[in-house]
Amino acid sequence: MSLLEMKNIKKSFNGVEVLKDISLKVEKGEVLGIIGPSGSGKSTLLRCATGLETADAGEIHYSGTFGLVFQNFNLFPHYSVMKNITDAPLKVQKRKKEEVYKEARELLKKMGLADKEDAYPCQLSGGQQQRVSIARALALHPDILFFDEPTSALDPELTAEILKVIRELAMEHMTMVIVTHEMNFARNVSDHVIFMDGGVIAVEGTPEEVFDSSNERMKEFLGKFND
Repeated sequence: MSLLEMKNIKKSFNGVEVLKDISLKVEKGEVLGIIGPSGSGKSTLLRCATGLETADAGEIHYSGTFGLVFQNFNLFPHYSVMKNITDAPLKVQKRKKEEVYKEARELLKKMGLADKEDAYPCQLSGGQQQRVSIARALALHPDILFFDEPTSALDPELTAEILKVIRELAMEHMTMVIVTHEMNFARNVSDHVIFMDGGVIAVEGTPEEVFDSSNERMKEFLGKFND
């Protein structure tokens, strides 16, 4: 069952076409990895999928709800960790406080942050802040979880923390769309991979089909990571 279908999506900024007729599907339980060079349209595609940008043309169909994890955490600095996680379920979804707090504590435990519920973002490392933002997204019970370069603001040690959390979510069959520059991670965690270049999908398929592709642009791109 497709949870997300994007058909013939186009998007331009100041006359420059950033997305050129993009179509894709995300199936329930699938992890879609989106890779490609800077400026290829990856983040714009994700922002169109989540409504942060409006596509100029095309159709977007959802079967369910989504959550979004940003590259720069986007936590409310004046809220405690617990309030960051519980605010939307309480105020937007109008769920019961006891249920929401119980679940938030379970999510913090799962993220290895059980002792941080009263801390504020400024008291946490970047990796801890990103784990809080993942918990905040999961607290809304999304059908799909989107990640926009979730490790780009982190050093290598903290990057490993976040990739471990995402791998565990994949093992639980969480449907995810991940824009990432971590090639080994994309290859290992994804069920389906899209390589974008110049606003189009240049190569797509299984991780093996994409990463072992004979496409010259793909080989050139991967060569920069292997140098």
